Amino acid sequence: MPPRATRRSPLTANDLLRLRVATGVALSPDEDRIAYVIERMDQEEKRKYYSNIEVYDIDLGRSITYTHGDHSDATPTWSHDSGLLAFVSNRNKKTGIYIIPADGGSERRLIELDASIASLQFTPDDRELVFAMRYNDSHAEADEKKKKDAPLYRHIDRLFYRLDGSGFNPKDRFDIYAVDIDSGQLRQVTRSSRDNHSPHVSPDGKLVVYVSNRAQNEDVNQSHDDLFVTPLAGGKERKLATPLGPKTSPRFSPNGKSVAWIGHDNTDDGWGITNHHVWTVGLNGRPKATDLMPGFDRWAVDLTIGDLSDVHDSATLFWSDDGKRIYFLASDTGNTNAYYVPSKGGKPTRVFRGDVHIQAMAMNGATKRIAYALSDLNTPSKVAYAPAKYEGEKSAQAIGDFNPWVKSEKVLGKTKEVMFESFDGTQVQGFVITPPGFKKTRKYPAVLMIHGGPRVQYGYSFFHEFQYLAAMGYVVFYTNPRGGQGRGETWAAAIHGGWGELDYKDCMAAADWMEKQPYINSKKIGVAGGSYGGFMTNWIVGHTHRFAAAITMRCVYDLDTFVGTSDIGWELRREFDGLPWTNPENYAKCSPKTYVGNIKTPLMIFHSENDLRCAIEQSEQLFVRLKLDGKKVEMVRFPEESHGLSRHGRPDRRIARLEWIDRWFAKFLK
Repeated sequence: MPPRATRRSPLTANDLLRLRVATGVALSPDEDRIAYVIERMDQEEKRKYYSNIEVYDIDLGRSITYTHGDHSDATPTWSHDSGLLAFVSNRNKKTGIYIIPADGGSERRLIELDASIASLQFTPDDRELVFAMRYNDSHAEADEKKKKDAPLYRHIDRLFYRLDGSGFNPKDRFDIYAVDIDSGQLRQVTRSSRDNHSPHVSPDGKLVVYVSNRAQNEDVNQSHDDLFVTPLAGGKERKLATPLGPKTSPRFSPNGKSVAWIGHDNTDDGWGITNHHVWTVGLNGRPKATDLMPGFDRWAVDLTIGDLSDVHDSATLFWSDDGKRIYFLASDTGNTNAYYVPSKGGKPTRVFRGDVHIQAMAMNGATKRIAYALSDLNTPSKVAYAPAKYEGEKSAQAIGDFNPWVKSEKVLGKTKEVMFESFDGTQVQGFVITPPGFKKTRKYPAVLMIHGGPRVQYGYSFFHEFQYLAAMGYVVFYTNPRGGQGRGETWAAAIHGGWGELDYKDCMAAADWMEKQPYINSKKIGVAGGSYGGFMTNWIVGHTHRFAAAITMRCVYDLDTFVGTSDIGWELRREFDGLPWTNPENYAKCSPKTYVGNIKTPLMIFHSENDLRCAIEQSEQLFVRLKLDGKKVEMVRFPEESHGLSRHGRPDRRIARLEWIDRWFAKFLK
């Protein structure tokens, strides 16, 4: 007799611990192997994340685990002869660079330092590894115990002196370094009082290009980036003839005569409105710096968010081997797909289409193949490869499902895209998840979820939190109101200088849509959001009483104090046409604090105590005011956590957060 089928169960909060997520991919130059990073969580103590590197052999059709152990291995990088694989690891409480034979074998440590390392790559002759590095303040201290002690004091002389998720910025700046593969000897390539980062080595191995901001006041003018080149052997740097503006991922062309990057030239941009495009410039200024795709009304960046990845703004750039095409990712109406643009300029062509969220891509060698790490509505994470020339999604070959138990053991809520009409006839995108075992004849409680940013998008990506809420019996509706990304500059700019206007009306149109659905109990609808979504949740409950309960997370409450307490708060000046002391009327008009007296909705407040993006004082102000007003309000604080708790916080605290969401909504919606 065949074995009895296992009964599938709904997703739980603790299932988060079982998920394995691909966080990076690297295609070998011979295009026969794909190295990828698999991140997992500690299922026993529930306190840590670990990551190891696996390599898939396309000809053999199988994967081999190359690194082992409870630590974090990342940034796999192939040598040009495909014979070595380099990676960065945090073993021994420091950051090291390791190499391992591509055919397998023992890994070898090249260097190990108390530092941050990024942008690892081999020189063309495979004799050195080049990277950007910044020493931690504690790197010169030999006593490990003293390294853990708090300093006697911190002297601050910069506006940008801390960063959420990282803490206080070290005094050292990023510079370009190289390490010899044979000897492990480290040498410094650039020396500057400013950050030099995102290096890329020329095809002949003689030059390195990098990004640096040399503005007189770099912290105020954070988008004033330039490109520089310097001899890899050391020497005088030279600035390339490019317009000021944000720049990422500079890449030499295959012939070494030009450089491409992703960015724009609008230094007066609002908070993430202007499209980031692919640009090129001749190494000697000819041809001059050019936006290759001025008519492309989308960002050439992944801006789709989820809760299984801590990064949602990665910029990726690859040249074809003949120099005729430049490949990149772009976000469009809930998707992040792969494209190329002719290197002479023109209309971008999509080479991987589909309702997916591509989180990382890699090309190399002859550029006949592209490797992807991606997700979709029902798949938490997978790695696949496909032809560089579009041949349809069926040509993509997945190398395996990292979470087969999701389909074999769990029954997920069904997710579908919805386009609904706002007050002025504008079509707004949303996604609705119905509970497992859904029946149209029943009336379900529901939750409207609002994303952060605001200039990101919800999309075709697996969202554990939303699936968990659906498993708990809620219909979940998450939408992309105006002010976000994925629909072009006009869409993103719609709320510039006026948060709480068109975005609020779009959210209310989403609530109208929910109330009209026969399977939703219109009296049992809740609303929740984090960061900007927390701002909007605060705004909503201060302007309407239609929701039965609300949860505001890592929120913005008072824009005035946000400017001084956030790690990047002063950047609001570009969003609200000034600062609180130059434009106080607009800051007051757009602050939820102004309307707090209208709140009647039962409100739960979540905030991380080490949140440097939206400081916990925002929630503390809100909580105290509502308590003194005698309103229904509670607060849950998460010690040690940063702004990104829901994406990469300590696993046990992420689980506790999910359970608190269900507990609060169950109290008022069920």
